[in-house]
Amino acid sequence: MRLQAFLMGAALVVAFGAYPQGAVLKGSQATESALIEALTIEGPEAASGPTRGFRAPTRSAGQASKPSAGKASLLITFATDSSELMGESQGVLDTLARALQSDALAGFSFRVEGHADSRGDDARNKELSQLRADAVAAYLMKAHGILPERLTPIGKGSSEPLNTARVDAPENRRVTIVTIR
Repeated sequence: MRLQAFLMGAALVVAFGAYPQGAVLKGSQATESALIEALTIEGPEAASGPTRGFRAPTRSAGQASKPSAGKASLLITFATDSSELMGESQGVLDTLARALQSDALAGFSFRVEGHADSRGDDARNKELSQLRADAVAAYLMKAHGILPERLTPIGKGSSEPLNTARVDAPENRRVTIVTIR
């Protein structure tokens, strides 16, 4: 029964950008450098130079330049209808913590957005997604000393699925890390 709950929970995946267009990084592909790159803010306000590791902003002629928030969608493994972190998720969160503590991301704050698939009712999905975001933020703070003021957990419910063709898809049950100033 526990195995069935685990299998229904989700496989561990890290996805960047929109699901259909973005590359999906799995397991060992979710490296500290890949997470730093995904979470780096681009635009004229982003610091540049060798000590911060930010990419120079790119734009076409005549295009207005504005900052673009970094974003990494993490499908953290949870048992169905649970907010308890599974052991496999902790390894990816350990890598995420190292990225958040890097020079490139020092001084930035992050929204930890919890998501749920749409199988439950809206109220339960909102609550469950908040509990999942809270669990990820709590792990990062307790296990790695990430300052609480750098993490803002928010439950998004099932309002932003990555896979609209399959409502129960694992990628719809995820935690998204969004860089904020």
